[in-house]
Amino acid sequence: MYELIIKNGTVILEGGAVQTNVAVTAGKIVAIGQDLVEGEKVIDATGLIVSPGMVDAHVHITDPGGGYRDEWEGYLTGTQACAKGGVTSFMEMPLNQVPATVDGASLQIKYEAGKGKLMTDVASFGGLVPFNLETGIQELNDGGVAAYKCFMATCGDRSIDGDFMNVDDYALYEGMKQVAKTGKVLAIHAENAAITDKLGELAYQNGETTLAAYVASRPKFTEVEPIRRAILFAKETGCRIHICHIACPEGVTEVTRARNEGVDVTCETCTHYLYFDTAELDAIGAVVKCSPPIRDKENQAGMWEKVLAGEIAFVTSDHSPCTPDLKETTNAFEAWGGISGVQNNVDVLFDEGVQKRGMTLTQFADIIATNPAKRYDLSTKGSITIGKDADFVLIKPDAPYVLKAEDLAYKNKISPYIGREIGAQVVETILRGETIYQQGKGLATEFTGAFIMK
Repeated sequence: MYELIIKNGTVILEGGAVQTNVAVTAGKIVAIGQDLVEGEKVIDATGLIVSPGMVDAHVHITDPGGGYRDEWEGYLTGTQACAKGGVTSFMEMPLNQVPATVDGASLQIKYEAGKGKLMTDVASFGGLVPFNLETGIQELNDGGVAAYKCFMATCGDRSIDGDFMNVDDYALYEGMKQVAKTGKVLAIHAENAAITDKLGELAYQNGETTLAAYVASRPKFTEVEPIRRAILFAKETGCRIHICHIACPEGVTEVTRARNEGVDVTCETCTHYLYFDTAELDAIGAVVKCSPPIRDKENQAGMWEKVLAGEIAFVTSDHSPCTPDLKETTNAFEAWGGISGVQNNVDVLFDEGVQKRGMTLTQFADIIATNPAKRYDLSTKGSITIGKDADFVLIKPDAPYVLKAEDLAYKNKISPYIGREIGAQVVETILRGETIYQQGKGLATEFTGAFIMK
């Protein structure tokens, strides 16, 4: 007898969505078929979509905080929010924890910080920074990181010992050569640091305070230019690259062109770029500030065209939370740039993509799970396939609700989605065959998640 049967749901398989049953034993998917009915536990998914659990490929957890960011999002609340939102695995960025994850020692510190605190599975990015070019890249590879990450935009706090730092062109070039030897992917935050920093400084000096002015200080070409530069360096070094959180269709076009020319490059966008637009930002407030910025409605329509055309490999949250005080300012240029969103990827994307724009269920599963798992070689994740981990999210379609602050599992319950009506609901989240969240019953009490070592 199987340990778990999920029956009567619309199951999103790699070949299409069908009404069928799924059997699970020892945390793995072991059989798929309508004749599977007997299990020690049976979940009746009638009327529900059974999707692979989301693999969110861009999440910031600030654990440890190093005495500087101890009140930011930690593993306990961060992974609980994932569970409530249907995210069963995520790729953790090498910042904003202190110390940043840039060598073997800091990677081990991060692993220790997560012990007993993971409700979902976590794969790790190692950082590429100017100060880890001697041995750090190899140490991170030996320690099991799934991929690497660097910033072409200015980042990090130079007053904090061990904080992250953006690359200059030489560090990017040399780092790409080293990452190429590992065979892993380098994910890149592509914004032109010199131009965006100066435009922002000038706007601030001129008394600009609005989010609209902040968006204007980071024009589209400041994304497109570094994407082109990163692609050129990738051609030169043979490094596999991925462009993070592209916010304009022109940037996606550069990636598509390079991929068609044989460059091993992919890209992502984020849920918030597909949901919000510049005109509404100032009414929402600094909680919706991020980088690259959220652009206008026409730009958003262009991004949806790129998603539906398959040019964008996957969609992420870029969950980058902070404490409320860093958002409580009327000057957009002074606010922390990051959005808390990991709990509302699945429901918002299902509503906006499948229900409002006719996205197929197969493409929905591709952009939230299958494609990121394949890109980062998370071989047991990403699809409802025999032999894969039994990671599922059960979604109730056509079930609108209004998000309230108290619904959020975040340590600091701030989010631009609060007060919004979302047209679908996460009913249950299952990690390796065990329910970690169930609507009406809440979160599991056991933390059964684990770090994924590559």
